[in-house]
Amino acid sequence: MKVILIQAPLIWENPKANRNYFEAKINEITLAVDLIVLPEMFSSGFTMNPEHVAESMQGETITWLTVLAKARNSAITGSLVIEENGNFYNRLVFVFPSGEIQFYDKRHLFTLAGEGKVYTSGDQKIIVDYLGWKICPLICYDLRFPAFSRNSEDYDVLIYVASWPKIRTNAWDALLKARAIENMSYAIGVNRIGTDANGYEYIGHSQAIDFLGNYIQIPLETEGLFPVELDKQKMLETRLKLGFLNDRDFFEIENR
Repeated sequence: MKVILIQAPLIWENPKANRNYFEAKINEITLAVDLIVLPEMFSSGFTMNPEHVAESMQGETITWLTVLAKARNSAITGSLVIEENGNFYNRLVFVFPSGEIQFYDKRHLFTLAGEGKVYTSGDQKIIVDYLGWKICPLICYDLRFPAFSRNSEDYDVLIYVASWPKIRTNAWDALLKARAIENMSYAIGVNRIGTDANGYEYIGHSQAIDFLGNYIQIPLETEGLFPVELDKQKMLETRLKLGFLNDRDFFEIENR
């Protein structure tokens, strides 16, 4: 599977400007790709003012994503602020080229920033089936909680979209590698760059790691499009040879 990671600055609480930016970047992609990954809250930045930017699942950004995915014949994923039934969600959407949409609402809300006071937590982990791959999409702070990402479903790829600040970059790098190794899964992390309206600095370090913890895409701090290619057969052969997942513990997570 061919994947593009887009590491980008975000324009604060301005969905239209961010859509224009990402459309221009996506139009720079010249090779055929299967999946395009955008950061957390790609249309607004990591805002605690959801009422300023929230959209519905029939809103402009979702419509834009479906049109773009079809035009590019690529799936697109990233998170944005969605309002539904009077609640705000930090929602990751996975938009198929066909127009089908699956979504995941961030479970672990970042209490240090007050995210849990304004957003509603999700309670369902999802596995997306796409082109013969099983993909587990998660959001930023979820990275710190390995029980939730435990590979009980034999998924092939973990994806984390993020607004992870510079001050804790070491944790981002270490935890992404740990999640790949412990789950014998590819792990992709896409983080933003730049400075937000609250003065927090982000340096990206978007990356892709294989099932043994080796970098496919090293962490970089520059704006850019980073292409990676994942080899499912190689992963499956390694899992069969080493058998580590056969010894995993199985457990259930209670909904809060």
